[in-house]
Amino acid sequence: MKLNTIHKGDCRTILNKDIPEESVDLIFADPPYNLSGNGLKWEGNKTGGDWFMVNEKWDRMTEAEYLKFTKEWIEACKRVLKPTGSIYISCTYHNIGELIMVLKALGFIPRNIITWHKNNAMPSMTRRTFTHSCEYILFFSKGKKWVFNYSEIKKINPERAKDGSEKQMRDLWIMPIVQGKERVKDKTGRSAHPTQKPENLLERVILASSNKGDIVLDPFLGSGTTAVVAKRLGRKWVGIETEDKYVKVAEKRLNN
Repeated sequence: MKLNTIHKGDCRTILNKDIPEESVDLIFADPPYNLSGNGLKWEGNKTGGDWFMVNEKWDRMTEAEYLKFTKEWIEACKRVLKPTGSIYISCTYHNIGELIMVLKALGFIPRNIITWHKNNAMPSMTRRTFTHSCEYILFFSKGKKWVFNYSEIKKINPERAKDGSEKQMRDLWIMPIVQGKERVKDKTGRSAHPTQKPENLLERVILASSNKGDIVLDPFLGSGTTAVVAKRLGRKWVGIETEDKYVKVAEKRLNN
């Protein structure tokens, strides 16, 4: 297995052919949410700048195709995950149902559903729903002896007890959508990847469920956040990505 490398291709193929069985300590996945197709955009928005809804081929499937795809990639992840390993999956209310159904059917054990409250979320365009300000991170373990670094997570918890002492981290994480210098942009000034995740979010996941020297795998590497944070925290990493343009973005980010 090639470590600290971006493998280009379909994660289902690479996980089954190139990654040894029960070799990975932690998986973080930010799969397609299957939301593309309407091309919604909001140019000239005064509260948060121009906004473009994800509209990519890789994020466009029928319901049957999406459920089949979800089962295949999670099944492949289970194969490579150690018995002590955990999987974290980023999602929204659109696809959380399919993910939980598949995870439980494959024998994964639920540990938390973390709510990521985006305190700089865009307002509702249609004004016919409540503002969507949350995404979710499913935390499931493969077995009963999963790694969880309780003390490490207490140390980095921004919340403190009344006396200033360390406090248990809750499953509600309040942090903004990636912005400023952390946001990777293309030559036109638009986001280089539509669903870039905050480094702070990955820091919590990696510190909680892996140790230094462990292998962290991301089957949908995208802009490379998982690899960047894993590298900084002294973990080995494996990234898988299908799109050439995102491989280049991630490689440039890692080299810098």
